[in-house]
Amino acid sequence: MALQTALINVMEKAVKKAGIRLARDFGEVEHLQVSRKGPADFVSKADLKAEKTLVEELKTARPQFGFILEEGEDIPPQDGNNSVWIIDPLDGTTNFLHGIPHFAISVALEQGGEVTAGVVYNPITDDMYWAEKGRGAYLNNRRLQVSSRKNLTDCLLATGIPFHGSPHQGTFITNLEHIMGEVAGVRRFGAASLDLAWVAAGRYDGFWEEGLSPWDIAAGMLLVREARGMVSEFDGRSKMMQTGQILATNGAIHGSVTRLLSNARKAHKEKMK
Repeated sequence: MALQTALINVMEKAVKKAGIRLARDFGEVEHLQVSRKGPADFVSKADLKAEKTLVEELKTARPQFGFILEEGEDIPPQDGNNSVWIIDPLDGTTNFLHGIPHFAISVALEQGGEVTAGVVYNPITDDMYWAEKGRGAYLNNRRLQVSSRKNLTDCLLATGIPFHGSPHQGTFITNLEHIMGEVAGVRRFGAASLDLAWVAAGRYDGFWEEGLSPWDIAAGMLLVREARGMVSEFDGRSKMMQTGQILATNGAIHGSVTRLLSNARKAHKEKMK
């Protein structure tokens, strides 16, 4: 059984409290699907309520820490502190909106520009993924390790499809064309934090996406690394939090997928000529 630190206990308490309310609100969404008004307004309120709960809980426990928030305004740390919570109160909003029980709360702690702790929680399944730098990654109390598959033809990868109007739609299609013929399958479940958690758990062998925000990937990146996987940009660089571009794998296939994405990038440039 994994021995959790006080910090992880604080994070888990916050996401579980927010998760109870999200799960309750999720039950209401299915009723709203058939209403004339529809569930969109309700979901945005559920998102805001979850973020408010997280901020209140974390601020009570660590009053000097700052916040980077998806919904609200960022809050700087106090008294020269360099610790900042990075929060996504509802990753997978579209799934939530349509009554699909695949979404998560993601909370990461960044200290001195480095993510040192992360939690990704699905309140419907009660799956709590957590990691702390140097202490490994876990699903509830079970230690996680990435898969050991080395041949792309045996591998299952995940990705995210850009929303309508996204500038990444063209490159996504080219990336997919280059990857899907080389692997066992590609999945798109609609919550980047859970995709990364599933790479850490060995369910996926890799995940790629671009156009993401820090709160989408901060906790998940740490999970993958602490489960002995690899995380980078498509070209191997390491500014994922700044660029929003991420490739996370079990490590064994990282070079192969990087090459496929490089070939896709060249092909897309040729198309644009």
